[in-house]
Amino acid sequence: MPKGPAYSSLRVLAAASLVALALTACAETVTKHGHHFQESDLQQITAGMSQEQVKTSLGTPTTTAAVGTGSAYYYISSTEGQSAFFKPTEKDRKVLAIYFNHLGSVDKVAQYGLKDGKVFDYVKNQTPNSARDENILKALFRNLGTKQLGLD
Repeated sequence: MPKGPAYSSLRVLAAASLVALALTACAETVTKHGHHFQESDLQQITAGMSQEQVKTSLGTPTTTAAVGTGSAYYYISSTEGQSAFFKPTEKDRKVLAIYFNHLGSVDKVAQYGLKDGKVFDYVKNQTPNSARDENILKALFRNLGTKQLGLD
């Protein structure tokens, strides 16, 4: 067997490469899906804007719904994490809701997520008491595990 400083350095380099490769395989990969907005994007949406102006600013919504006497656009984003060969798991989901009045202009903007297992409005920094579209929001968050999150 060869000996000497060159061989010893080669062994250390090979061992370090194997350790680095093993650590890379264990690192979590994060994948983002849907609409991920910057704060500046959200600040462009103001009361009184038309539905077309909202679409021009934010793009086509993920889904729409009739809510009360008006309508709403919903922009959904999610973040998944995957470690090594395991199945990806959803880490976070946010829903940006733009509510329109019966005239078709922006009435309210809310950004919902989950906090402590409950739907939470990040714009107002509170849990909504009775959201106009509570059933829609529950459905949008449903496959995150409603039983463990208390959304039933």
